[in-house]
Amino acid sequence: MTKYIFVTGGVLSGLGKGVVTASIAKLLQMRGYSVDVIKIDPYLNVDPGTLNPIEHGEVFVCEHSWHFKPAEGYSFTIAEVDQDFGTYERFLNKNIEPYNNITSGQIYLTVILKERVGKYLGKTIQVIPHITDEIKNRIRIVAKKSKPDVLLIEIGGTVGDIEAMPFLEAVRQFRLEEGPGNTLLVHITLVPYLETVGQLKSKPTQHSVKILQSTGLQPDIIVCRAPFELTEDIKRKISLFCSVPYEAVISDPDMETVYEIPILFEKQGLGEYICRLLGLGTNRLIQDEYLKWNKIVNMFKQPTDYVEIAMPGKYTFITDSYISINEALRHAAAWNGVKIKIRWIETEIFEEDIGKLEEELSKVDGILLTPGFGRRGVEGMISVAEYALNSPIPFLGICFGAQLLFVAFYRSIMGYKTANTTEVDPNTPYPVVDLLPEQKSIKMKGGTMRLAAHKVYIKKNTKLYDAYKKEVVLERFRHRYHIIKEYAQKAKEYGLIVSATDATGNIINAIEVDGEGWTIGVQFHPEFKSRPESPSPIYLTFIKEIIKYKKLREKSILKIKP
Repeated sequence: MTKYIFVTGGVLSGLGKGVVTASIAKLLQMRGYSVDVIKIDPYLNVDPGTLNPIEHGEVFVCEHSWHFKPAEGYSFTIAEVDQDFGTYERFLNKNIEPYNNITSGQIYLTVILKERVGKYLGKTIQVIPHITDEIKNRIRIVAKKSKPDVLLIEIGGTVGDIEAMPFLEAVRQFRLEEGPGNTLLVHITLVPYLETVGQLKSKPTQHSVKILQSTGLQPDIIVCRAPFELTEDIKRKISLFCSVPYEAVISDPDMETVYEIPILFEKQGLGEYICRLLGLGTNRLIQDEYLKWNKIVNMFKQPTDYVEIAMPGKYTFITDSYISINEALRHAAAWNGVKIKIRWIETEIFEEDIGKLEEELSKVDGILLTPGFGRRGVEGMISVAEYALNSPIPFLGICFGAQLLFVAFYRSIMGYKTANTTEVDPNTPYPVVDLLPEQKSIKMKGGTMRLAAHKVYIKKNTKLYDAYKKEVVLERFRHRYHIIKEYAQKAKEYGLIVSATDATGNIINAIEVDGEGWTIGVQFHPEFKSRPESPSPIYLTFIKEIIKYKKLREKSILKIKP
């Protein structure tokens, strides 16, 4: 029978509930238990696909898409999910399905549409029991589909938020229905450090737990985020005032790498304590699994050098917009024995002052042109790609970044100064990037892009093939626009190579520039499949090229052209 662990957060958002949830799941996985993870998001969007990354953070894309059918006659495609799914996949080294992301939008839409088609004839529809029943039903559907030993459910937002109230009530009912020993509640709070008095303060945690208790929920375990490990007196204070055993107060300090959190939790006895509370058969670690993870953590902590990478983009105000890219770079860097320093660049600054371009980019060892949508900052991004085309610096363009590399190639190398993507200029005389054919008739914005994993056919004797060493790979996509084949064919005589396509050859999945330099653009998002145990091949090669470039530059063999 599946056991359930609910994870809530208090005090404020951004405490790292996703990392804590994934770390607990990892502790159980290292004991031989099968695990799965649900993320509940209280917002009314059906999925995060239409949310601005500056507001919400990264939109993660699953390996598979899911046909969400809230009621008879209604269907929506979902593959875009919360960024915490990336954390789960990276820690657990497994794909998580899109139906594991439950939003208020999905729940309310399901209940309302069921009412419209007559599912509840004669009944008054209310939050209790109809909304809470639907929430519990969705949790049990996941348990039935994946049949894990333990199913973890992370509830987004902060305890006390009005949007989260129905979910907390559903958890209260769920725990009552499942009975003692079958569920567990972990609450994550903030324990701030006040420099003026030189103390950690437990009062925010006490208040957060009281709010949780007011909903009828008592935490079994409290995980405390703090700048450093909790002192014994603070742990005893939290234990006393929050009604949990001393051993159930877990310290979650700032760490050099998030992948060390499971090891820190294990040292505090959290894994054994959870197994005991849930009545699981064994609480002993599989030593090989633990040592394997420990070895990976040490790779992140023992670099021999560092490289600096520029990440010019549109959403650099919040680095969570690119969290999977950040992690993919860290994975590849660790496996290459180096550490990365990211130079975030908001590309609008280049549109205001082009002189800042060389000032910013001449200092770095590589450039990653980021994904995005819309017009803001695009000319600055194209300027970055033009700079890279006239320089030996390693360059990787992801999705939108690859499209703008192609625009830059047409402008800078081929001389078509008005070439553009129709997303930015619908009236450009040279629409080198345009909507996918099937996208031209689509009006609905949510879940209608080219999504999830598709086969990528890689051409031999290309830099991309050198990275993957395979002719066919599966990578995840999220786009409406694409590089137009006819324009790519014209660019071949100028040194552009189409290094990957779909099965038909009509959709271009990757381009690169011929020559000794390393300039590649990929339409897919390889970062979504990168894991600390198995870095993305393209990111791994990108870092290798950056290390080579840095060594040559340090020897003054290379100079970047202005």
